Amino acid sequence: MAALGRATRRARGFDNPAAPPYDPRASGVPLNLVSKAAILDSDQIGRIVRRMAGEIAENHHGAENLMLIGIRTRGVPLAERLAEEIERLEGRRPPLGTLDITLYRDDLSLVAPKPVVKESHFPEPIQDRILVLCDDVLYTGRTVRAALDALLDFGRPKAVRLAVLIDRGWRELPIQADVVGRRVPTAAAEVIKVHFAETDGGDKVEILGRAAEP
Repeated sequence: MAALGRATRRARGFDNPAAPPYDPRASGVPLNLVSKAAILDSDQIGRIVRRMAGEIAENHHGAENLMLIGIRTRGVPLAERLAEEIERLEGRRPPLGTLDITLYRDDLSLVAPKPVVKESHFPEPIQDRILVLCDDVLYTGRTVRAALDALLDFGRPKAVRLAVLIDRGWRELPIQADVVGRRVPTAAAEVIKVHFAETDGGDKVEILGRAAEP
């Protein structure tokens, strides 16, 4: 019972104040990025989200026992929209949780930033639930790996699935999404930028690249 109590308290949220914030200037990621192409507009994103929600509902026989977990920042509005569409299809809205995963650097991650889970909130226990992690872009897989490690601290879910709006490739870990909105081939130096109205004032997806040298 004591262990269960500790797990319950931790599941309500935790912080890692020792982790320094991610500074993009220290990561090797160029700051002089410009838009190279707009690949999705608001209407296209809406259609994709509706299709993804239908796929999630079909694969899991409705909304019962589902919990959607958005990875901050832009995985949260994706999870909220998926939950809304699932409710429209099934008449039942799955509960929503969040994971806050920050990129930071330490002496052991000199090549690229390292993800760390800062905070977690679940509206209900995750034990024996089907969890759907939601994120805007799947890239190396390290953020998803951090999310999986965090989830297992809070219980043993029945299953964990991954839903992403964009899969851009370039995986470093053997992690694949179960539900994908759009697969977008990219160059290593390019960045996929997802904009949602909730976080950015409008909906679009664009590819960013280095500005041309003067």
